[in-house]
Amino acid sequence: MKEVLRIEKLGSKDLAYFKALIKLFEEVFEMNKLSVPKNEYLSKLLTQERFHVFVALYADTVIGGLTAYTLEPYYGIKPLAYIFDLAVSRHWQRKEVGSRLIARTKSYFRENGYEELFVQAHKIDKHAINFYRKTKPSEEGDVFHFSYSLNT
Repeated sequence: MKEVLRIEKLGSKDLAYFKALIKLFEEVFEMNKLSVPKNEYLSKLLTQERFHVFVALYADTVIGGLTAYTLEPYYGIKPLAYIFDLAVSRHWQRKEVGSRLIARTKSYFRENGYEELFVQAHKIDKHAINFYRKTKPSEEGDVFHFSYSLNT
């Protein structure tokens, strides 16, 4: 029987898949010794309506995925979705897995009445920028990203 790549939105009972995706993020983003919260916290995240996790599965193995958050704008009544992280296993990159994740995510948010889905990429991350351009965004902005560490 031939295995099929499938894209699924995780729910409250999918902790094992979520943990596998976090491990994949750690590998792809080269975040050595990532401190992962306890299962109770991760399970709680999966129950929140404003937190979304989509995974690409092949033979029941997580080969890619993304996380997204719902944002409630004050200038309109339809929510926005922000893709926080997206990664695909190195072996599966450039094989349409990322594009399928974006397509499924766009479809989900469109069907659920969202106004917009957006993502940011660092200027130096040319691979990410080229990838997102290939997914045919409706707009590309030239923005700067500023961070403020609150752990000082």
